[in-house]
Amino acid sequence: MSEEPSEPSEPSEPSGPAEPPVSAKVSQPSEPSEPAEPSEPAEPAEPAEPAESSEPAKVSEPSGAAESAGVSKAAEPSADRPPAPRQPSSPDASPGAAPQAATTMQAAASPATTAAVAAPHLPQAPPPRQAPPPHPGGPWQPPVRRPSATAKLRPAAPPPAPPAVLAAVLATAVLSALLLGDGLGVNALIVAVPAALAAAFAARAAGRRLRPWTAIWAVGGLALLAVPALRDAGWPTFLALVSAFALGSLALHGSRSWPGVLIGSVGILDSIGPGVRWGWLGVRERADDSRGRWATAVRTTAVALALLVVFGTLFASADAAFADLLGRLVPDMSIVDGPWRTFLFLVGLVGALAAARTAAAPVRWDGIAVRRGKPRARMEWALPLIVLNLLFAAFITLQLVVLLGGYDKVREATGLDHAQYARQGFWQLLWATLLTLLVIALALRWAPRGSARDRTLVRAVLGTLCVLTLVVVASALRRMDLYVDEYGLTRLRISVAAMELWLGVVFVLILAAGVFGTRFLPRAIAVSAAGAVLAFGLVSPDALVAEQNVRRFEDRGSIDLDYLRGLSADAVPALDRLPEPQRSCALRTVQRELRGSDSPWYATSRGEARAVEILRERPVTVDRGTCYGLGTDGVREGEREGEQDGYERGRDAYDPY
Repeated sequence: MSEEPSEPSEPSEPSGPAEPPVSAKVSQPSEPSEPAEPSEPAEPAEPAEPAESSEPAKVSEPSGAAESAGVSKAAEPSADRPPAPRQPSSPDASPGAAPQAATTMQAAASPATTAAVAAPHLPQAPPPRQAPPPHPGGPWQPPVRRPSATAKLRPAAPPPAPPAVLAAVLATAVLSALLLGDGLGVNALIVAVPAALAAAFAARAAGRRLRPWTAIWAVGGLALLAVPALRDAGWPTFLALVSAFALGSLALHGSRSWPGVLIGSVGILDSIGPGVRWGWLGVRERADDSRGRWATAVRTTAVALALLVVFGTLFASADAAFADLLGRLVPDMSIVDGPWRTFLFLVGLVGALAAARTAAAPVRWDGIAVRRGKPRARMEWALPLIVLNLLFAAFITLQLVVLLGGYDKVREATGLDHAQYARQGFWQLLWATLLTLLVIALALRWAPRGSARDRTLVRAVLGTLCVLTLVVVASALRRMDLYVDEYGLTRLRISVAAMELWLGVVFVLILAAGVFGTRFLPRAIAVSAAGAVLAFGLVSPDALVAEQNVRRFEDRGSIDLDYLRGLSADAVPALDRLPEPQRSCALRTVQRELRGSDSPWYATSRGEARAVEILRERPVTVDRGTCYGLGTDGVREGEREGEQDGYERGRDAYDPY
C-alpha cells in the first residue's frame, strides 16, 4: 500500500517522500458495520483544519476500497487477538488537532468506528506500579545488613595471619594445655610471653609502631602476672589477673580518652570471633602455598617426639635422680584430664588469636564522642558546690577539735570509746569520698566554659573540694588505724584501707589535671589503679595481717587464732614466730593443705615453697585437743561456730575436747 505525500503548508519547504508519523494519519470512515448491540452509530470524524505552525499535521487519504477495508478491519477488536496498544503521541503534533483526536477516540470506542487517531494531549493512565523484591538479589537471599554503630570505628580487615603469628599462637595454646591445668604460679607468665609475641608480630606486620604508652601498658601487664608466681593468696592473685588482662587490652588498643580507656580495657573480647576467622584464613593460605613443607614439619616433629620418649624413658629408668627431675619438669598428663586439657588448649588458642587480631587492626574506641552538657550560669553552677565546700569545712573543723581535745571529750559527748567511734565513721567517710568523685564528674559536665574567668571559677571551686576531700580521706584512714589497733587487722579491713588510699591518689591526680590539663587524666588513673593492685599483691596482705596480729599478741597477750588459721601460706613466716602451742594451732590447717597438694614447680608460688620449707624444718606438734583447750577453734566472743553440745556439725564421732 502506498500513500501520497501531503501538500506542504509553505511552498518554500517541500515535503519529502517519507511516510508521515502514525499519530498524524487520519483515515476516512467506511460504511458502519452492524453492531452486536443496538446503539447509535458514531458520527464520522471530520478532518480538522490544520493550525498555523511550523510543522502542520499531515493527513493521508485512502487510495481505494481495499485500503478502507483494511483500516476498518484493523480498527475492530478481535477475540483471538487483543487490541493493539495505543501509540504514544508525537511531539510534533499541532495543538489544533485536539478536537479531532477527541472525536477519533470517541469513534474508536464504538464498533462502527473504522479510524484511529492518536491523542497527543490526552492524559494517559500511568503504568501499573510493581512492588520491589523483598531483598536484593532474590527472595531467598538474606537481608542486607546495615552498618553497626561501631562500623566507623573499625579499620579495614588486615591480611591473613603471617607464619610467625601462627607459630606463636600455637605455642600459646600448647603451653596453656600443658601448664595451666595444675594451678597458678609462674605458668601464667610463661603462657603470656608467646601470646605477647604473637601480638607484637601481628602489629609489626600491620605497620604499627611501638609507642611509649603501649610499652607502659605491656610492661605493667606482665609485671602483674608476677603476683601469682610470688603469692599464694587467692584474692590478690585474682585482682592481679584481672588487671593484667585490662592492661594487655589497653596495650593492644592504645586508647587515651575516657570511653577508650573504659571500653578498651575489655575491648579484646570484641575480637574473639574475627580473630578465629583471621587465623583460619592465614592457615588456609599457608597450607595452599606450602603443602610439602607442612608434611616435612609433621614428620620432623613426630621423629623428634619419638626419640625423646624412647631415650627419656631409658634414662629415667637408669637413674632415680634423673627420673625425679624429669617428673618435676614434664607435666603430668592422663586420659582423665583430657577434656580439661583440651578446653585449656582452645582457650589459649582463641585468646592468642584475639590478641593478635586486635594488635593488627584495633577498634578505635577513642572515636566515641561524649557530648558535654549545656553550660550553666556561674551562680547556678557554683552555688551548690560552694555550699558543699562549707559543709566539708565544718566537718573537718570538728575532726580537728576531736583530735586536739582527745577522745575523752568524745566519750563524754557520745558515750562511745575510740574504737567504736572509729568503726562508726569509717564506712560513711568512704561513701562520702566515692560520692564526691561523682559530684566532680557531673560538675565538670555542666561547668561554665565561656571565658577565662569561668575556667578560673571552675578550678577554684573544684580544687577546694578536692583538697577538703583529701582531709576526709586522711580522717577515714585514721579511724581505720584506731579500729585495727583495738580489734586487729583482717583481710577486709586492709582491703578497704587500700581502696581509700587509692581514692586519695585519684584526688591528687584530679588536682594535677586542673593545673596541667585533663588530657593525661584517664590513662593516669588507669596506671594508678594497676599500680595499686601490683603493690597490694607484692606486699602480701596475708603476711601483713599475720604480722600485725603477732605484734598485737606480743604486746597484749591475746590473739584470734581461729581467724589466723584461714590465712594462706604467705602468712607462715610471720606465724612461725608465735610460741607453742599457739604456733602449732595457727599452722595446723596450712600444714594439712600443703601436705595434700602435689603441685608441680610451675604451679607453685614462692610463698607456698617457703611455707613448705619452714614446716619441713619445724612441723606442727600440737594435737587438736590442745588447741581446743585454748579455745582456738571458735570465736572469742560467744559459742564456737559449727558446734552444738560438744558435737561438731558434719561429724558423727564425739570429741571430749
